[in-house]
Amino acid sequence: RRRSAAMPAFRQVGEKQLPQEVVFMSWSPKRDLIALANRAGEVLLHRLANFQRVWSLPPNENTGKEVTALAWRPDGKILAFGLADTKRIILCDVEKPESLHSFSVDLAITYMHWMEVTEESSVLTSFYNAEDESNLLLPKLPALPKNTNHMFCIFSEEKSDEIMKLLGDVRLNALVLGGSSGFIEIYAYGMFKIATVTGVAGSCRGLCLSSDLKSLSVITEIQTSSDSESEITYFQLDTSLLSSYLPEVTRMARKFTHISTLLQYIKLSLTCMCEAWEEILMQMDSRLTKFVQEKNTTTSVQDEFMQLLLWGKASLELQALLMNQLTVKGLKKLGQSIESSYSSIQKLVISHLQSGSEALLYHLSELKGMALWKQKYESLGLDASGIDEAITAVGSFILKANELLQVIDSSMKNFKAFFRWLYVAMLRMSEDHVLPELNKMTQKDITFVADFLTEHFNEAPELYNRKGKYFNVERVGQYLKDEDDDLVSPPNTEGNQWFNFLKDSTHLKESPLLFPYYPEKSLHFVKRQMEGVIDQCLQKPADVIGKSVHQAVCVSLYKISRSEDSTPQLFKLPFLWNDKTSNLHYVLFTMLENSISKIHILRRHTDTSRSVSNGILAVEFGNFLNNSINESSDSRCYSCLDAHFYDDETVTVVLKESVQQEGKERVLAQLPLSSVYTDEDQDRNLGCFQHICLYISVMLDERSGEIPTRTVFLENQWRVLENMKAQYVSVNGIRKVSCVLSSNLRHVRVFEMDVEDDGEVEEEEEEETT
Repeated sequence: RRRSAAMPAFRQVGEKQLPQEVVFMSWSPKRDLIALANRAGEVLLHRLANFQRVWSLPPNENTGKEVTALAWRPDGKILAFGLADTKRIILCDVEKPESLHSFSVDLAITYMHWMEVTEESSVLTSFYNAEDESNLLLPKLPALPKNTNHMFCIFSEEKSDEIMKLLGDVRLNALVLGGSSGFIEIYAYGMFKIATVTGVAGSCRGLCLSSDLKSLSVITEIQTSSDSESEITYFQLDTSLLSSYLPEVTRMARKFTHISTLLQYIKLSLTCMCEAWEEILMQMDSRLTKFVQEKNTTTSVQDEFMQLLLWGKASLELQALLMNQLTVKGLKKLGQSIESSYSSIQKLVISHLQSGSEALLYHLSELKGMALWKQKYESLGLDASGIDEAITAVGSFILKANELLQVIDSSMKNFKAFFRWLYVAMLRMSEDHVLPELNKMTQKDITFVADFLTEHFNEAPELYNRKGKYFNVERVGQYLKDEDDDLVSPPNTEGNQWFNFLKDSTHLKESPLLFPYYPEKSLHFVKRQMEGVIDQCLQKPADVIGKSVHQAVCVSLYKISRSEDSTPQLFKLPFLWNDKTSNLHYVLFTMLENSISKIHILRRHTDTSRSVSNGILAVEFGNFLNNSINESSDSRCYSCLDAHFYDDETVTVVLKESVQQEGKERVLAQLPLSSVYTDEDQDRNLGCFQHICLYISVMLDERSGEIPTRTVFLENQWRVLENMKAQYVSVNGIRKVSCVLSSNLRHVRVFEMDVEDDGEVEEEEEEETT
């Protein structure tokens, strides 16, 4: 039956004019949410109901401004987007516009696909259940202090465990990234790289990893010659190593993500420590330096203070420094800020850095145990010696954190004694009343302050060239500076019995049981070194798995000239889709042929052991708007502007009338794949299409006449898009929705696809095929 114009298919549920041009749109797999990216670099989330905005994430210098790809995690809780200007991938929380995790890539990303592994395995089921074992063994990581910086949101909320949100479900999911120059990488859980694929030519226009991990399909655009003609090519890659070692890959990837999250936690803890350390603590050094430069006497600063300590009298110049520059009030404030700053840093080291590092050691040790099980993990590139180095690097970091604790401890004692003495001395200078309890100072206290002055107040002219100061009274800040320079005042190891014992023992010096200690280096330096070693140790599986991926099929589809591509490309063709049930693989693409764009379907079987012929079929659209078709007129009345797989059996298309007339109408339609294939093509026993007449034996652009073409007359699954120059469509078959975008990239309409426009849901008649 024909659908009358009074009762069009699909119900329109929202329409909006947007202020910025939309360049990408992608439906959430689980909820009625659509993510958009616009020309301004903003990422937006809209709800289906009347297309209302949920949140927007404006571009900033930390992320970037040029969004080139969008992808949802299969559970719909995280949205990933790629940025070309900064070459970064951002994982964003669906609940609020905040970056949960980000990483850099070598080249700008042109396409991304996030898939979930559906393969079941009894080994995996037991692993899924045992996954939270580490939560029982390890204490829960304490939340970081609340801070204005949005990066801390991951760990700052006491109630919601954001780390687990980032890790997501235990079932393996993989984010596949494609870029220019054959760049393809696979990230487990969207966070840790498990494969770097090489050997694919051209810039990626689309890719799809099969849900059983057996094959990866990629479509690239290869620049064939300098006259700007490029070739669209289809590659099918064999990734069977991933599927045959699925339980091992899942376990390994899960450990990698735990390690990655912990490294981020340590990094943020260190940032909190740097913020707890105040710039005010540097004033002491700069004031003393100024004092040296301005004073006329030859006595050193150390001697000046010593005279004050021993005789209770200061030179006029030292009096001026203390009374006019430091002041009694300023000294008190400095003492308080040093104490609060140091105790905050101390708490962060003990509760955050140490617990994060211990959890890191636990997961690395588990990973080492896996690496030693060679028959299972050696072929995935897990290397026990590399993991040993990583464990050693974490040990060195823990040693350095402990050293910082000791420095804080001794500094706090020293400063308290020094400030207490100086406070009394300054009160006497100003002839104020000194309380009797402050006045008591034992010989031990005097010796303590004298030692402090001897150690900290000696001038170091070589330091002036590096830091512009002669002094380094405040010792904690040097550990938190993110610089490659050695520590200005490394800890004094003279007379340390353990150091002397190690120095004299030839056997212990090189022992793998002892963590190396870097007395000259800052905490930041040792942390960066640890990150480098861990990254290197976890990089090897990505290279080994990547090298195992090999090309199974390469088909040249068609050539395009740049001049044809006048419309702005929103969705890079082609579209890829995987049939989970039958191992069949469809690729959908359109190409201009005699100025009429047909849909072409390339059908491949991913299981090479089955004798199924593969081939290409072209689909063109007959005149279905008019009730009577004039036999003599050209039946090819519509060209296809955009197409997406809606579900296993349907393709959603946006069509344009090809007839040369004013006000060409645009049509949104559902094309059942069953109408494309004839009965002979179908194998009912398998429930899928098994044969297409043509083997891929010719280049498409050379002998396109040999591609079998089906003309389709759509029955009732279409509607005219009035007053809209529609150009692109994005669909979600699970939620049964689609979003149509106009050619000016600012006008959108949202449709529910399985209901009538007048709100009455009719039982659809069985679709007839032509």
